[in-house]
This record gives sequence, structure tokens and C-alpha cells, in this order.
Amino acid sequence: MLISRPIVVFLSAGLIAGCAVGPDYRKPDLAFSNKYFGEAQLEKRNELSNPDFANADLATWWDGFGDALLSRYVRLALEQNLDIAQATARIAQAKSGLGSAQAALLPSANVNVQAIRNHQSLESPLGQVLNSVPSYDRNANLYEANLNASWELDIFGGLRRDQEAAVAEYQAAKAGAIATRLAVAAQTSDIYITIRGLQSRLDISRKQLETQQHLLSKVNLLYSKGLAPRLQVQQVEGAVAQVKAVIPVLESALDISMNGLDVMLGAAPGTYRAELGKVSPIPVAPQISSIGSPADLLRRRPDLIVAERRLAVANAKIGVAVSEYYPKLALSLLIGSATAISGGNLFSSAANQAAGVVGLRWRLFDFARINAQIDQAKGQEAEALAAYRQSALRATEDVENAISALVKREEQTNALLQGEQSLTQARKSSFMAYQKGVVSLIEVLHADENLLKTSDAKAQAQTESARSAVAAFKTLGGGWEESNVTLHFSKVLSIANSDTLTKQQ
Repeated sequence: MLISRPIVVFLSAGLIAGCAVGPDYRKPDLAFSNKYFGEAQLEKRNELSNPDFANADLATWWDGFGDALLSRYVRLALEQNLDIAQATARIAQAKSGLGSAQAALLPSANVNVQAIRNHQSLESPLGQVLNSVPSYDRNANLYEANLNASWELDIFGGLRRDQEAAVAEYQAAKAGAIATRLAVAAQTSDIYITIRGLQSRLDISRKQLETQQHLLSKVNLLYSKGLAPRLQVQQVEGAVAQVKAVIPVLESALDISMNGLDVMLGAAPGTYRAELGKVSPIPVAPQISSIGSPADLLRRRPDLIVAERRLAVANAKIGVAVSEYYPKLALSLLIGSATAISGGNLFSSAANQAAGVVGLRWRLFDFARINAQIDQAKGQEAEALAAYRQSALRATEDVENAISALVKREEQTNALLQGEQSLTQARKSSFMAYQKGVVSLIEVLHADENLLKTSDAKAQAQTESARSAVAAFKTLGGGWEESNVTLHFSKVLSIANSDTLTKQQ
């Protein structure tokens, strides 16, 4: 069919320009300092730490703790955890969205074949009229086969902007899956270290209970011989009860942590408990030497990559909204054959049929709604930009806090270790002095109480030191190879057309 000259000129100009309305995306520049404030503390820690401590590789930092069971559990979690399975499923969903956006730029076609047998009622008004026609046959056949094709011409780039958004969504989903993996590795390590810390505290409490019970037997013996008053027996019994009361609380916390670890590994509670039954030392945090600069977080932290890709999505959606200002052209074509005689005549020259349509849709009197949609899209972009900037600031804050917690907890551990050694000697001395009658039983009980508190605090400080190291590795974005994901993103981008790529770069 013939198309008017103005439409041809309009269509040609749009195709030649190849423009896409709306703002082209530019990754925002964020100002960061060249180094972390706490980096000097970390360097000093590395100088003072035991040279036998491993220097952890940021990609597999859990191996740096030197605990084979910890490394095994992290790898099991990365294979079996159900949060990771959900994140992987979200990647598949985003990929299908990208495929839909790609397909929208291409022509679509379908084949329709049908054979109809119609038997007309003679009692209906139509049947009564047709029956009055001589030689009317109330039985009719229709055979038809058609190829339908349509193509929306993306003259002003609304579909291309939608494609840009789909690419960014896919990248965000991929980075989100990596963020989930990092979180799972960190949480698994954290729970494992917590278990070892609780086991250590339980061991301390049980040993202290044995010591108190031994003291109680001594006092009972003295009391039976009339050498000690009933008051002393009651005092020791009270001390024994206090220690006993702590143990069930620690055992309950240990049960909860073990169940949590099983779930992290994608297993029912109790699955791995037998392996964890044997008490092992609390893992010691490795050296952390290669932390990069705050600006490196934008490339290493997958949650920041997600936030930046969400910003790219919001930017592309502005272009999608702006494209509604402009007319949309669509071409439709039908080629086929139809006959009411017999199926054998279906593809004869007399049965051939064809049609071509140029469709125009223009929301010419709907600009108020379009303006509202554009304003909404711009507001969403502003929100995404603020979220990205805040995420970057939070990321640097997380690193600084983790470094400070690691260094200070280790200082606390060293101080408590010295205190424990001194109080252990003080307890021995007070007990010997009590046996000689130099000091009262109160002095022994007081020494026991101080030793128990200090030993328990030391175990907690050791646990928190190791957990702080885990937090530091997590906040630094450790646990994945940046080059692998960069390569994957390049493959995703290659799916899009070159015009979209140029604007995103």
C-alpha cells in the first residue's frame, strides 16, 4: 500500500538519527580519601602480630584462619545455602526480562491456520433471510492460512532505553547474587567462630565448677571435723550454684548457634553437630595487609555495584517515560490464503490475500499524565542516586568500624590474657594461704570469682576479635574474584546493541 510523503520523511529522519530520548547515563563520581583512617592501626597490628599468622587472600579469606573445618563449612555453604539458590533464581528472572526487552526491538511474526465448518440455523433471523435466497446452502466451509508480522519502529529510543534498564537489572541481579554469597560466607564463619567461643566459655565454666566442687569437698571435710563453720560451707555452695547457673545459658546459646550453622549449610538442625562436638580453639584472625583504598570499594563491594546498577535502571526509565511524548509507529503485514470452496484451492492464485498497515499511536492529548510519569521517574532516579551515595558512605564506615573493632578487641584479649595468668597465680596463692589459716575463705572465693570472670571475658574477647576480622573481610568485599564478574558483565553488555553500549560506557 502507498504511504504518504510526510510519513516517509518523518520515519526516515527518525531512523537515520537513531536517537534515544532521555538522559544518557553517566556513572556519578564520588569523592573518597586515598586511604582509610584506621589503616595505620591495621599496619601496626600486622607488625606486632605473630609472624606465623597467615596473610589472608581477600578472595578466599576464610582459609587464612587456618581452621580446616571452618574452610570446609564455608565451601559447603556456598554450594548448598538456600539464600544463594534464591539469588541465583533472581538472576534467571532478570535474564528473562533482558530477553523480553531484546525481543521488543525485533519484528514479531506468527502463523495462523484454521479450517471452519459452519451449519447455519434456519430458525434464526439471519437463517430465515438467507434461506429465502435461491440455492442457499446452509452448510459452509472456510479454509485460511496466514502469516502475520508486526514491528514497532523504535524511532525515539523508548524501547532501547527499556533495554538499557533490563541490562542494568540483570547486572544488579548478578551482583546481588555475589553479595548474597559474601554474606553467606561471612555469616557461616561468624556462626562457626561463635560456636568455638561458646565451647571455650563452657569449658572454662565447667573447669571452674570442678574447682569449686573440689573446694566444697575440702570445706565439708573441715566442717565435719569441726574445723570450719557452717557458714563457710554455705558460702562455697552458693558459689557452686552461681557457676552451675551459667552453664545452661551457654549450652542453650551453643544449641542455637549449631542449629543456625546447619541451616546456613542447607541442612536440617543436628546434621553437622557430631563434627562440632569436639572442643577446638577459637580461630585466630589472620593478617590483613591488602585492603586497597576507599575508592576500590566501588569495584569490590557487590552491594555497591547493585546500588549503582539500580541508579542506571532509574536513569533509563526516564528515557522510557520521555519517549511517551512522541508518536510510535508500527508496521504490520499479512500474507496468506483463504477459500470457502475446498481445502485444495487454499494456495491457488485466486485464494491469495495480503495486507499492509502502518499504525500510528500518539498520546497527543495526554501530556499531563506523561509529565507526571516523567517527574516520577526523575524522583526515582534522585532517590537511587542518594541511596548509592549513602551506600558508599556506609561502606567506608563499615570498613573503619571493622578495623577499629579488630584492633581494639585484640588489645583487650592481650590485656585479659595477662590478667588471667596473674589471677591464676593469685587463686593458687589464696587457696594455699587459706589451707594454712592465713586468709579467710572469702579471699579464695573472691579469687575464684575474679578468675572466672576474667577467663570468660578473655574467651569472649578472642571470639569477638575473630568475628571482627570476618566483618572486616566482608566490608572489604572479600570472597570473590573481581575479574570474573567484570568478564561476566562484559558478556551481558555484548547482548545489547552497540548504540546502548556506547551510552553506558
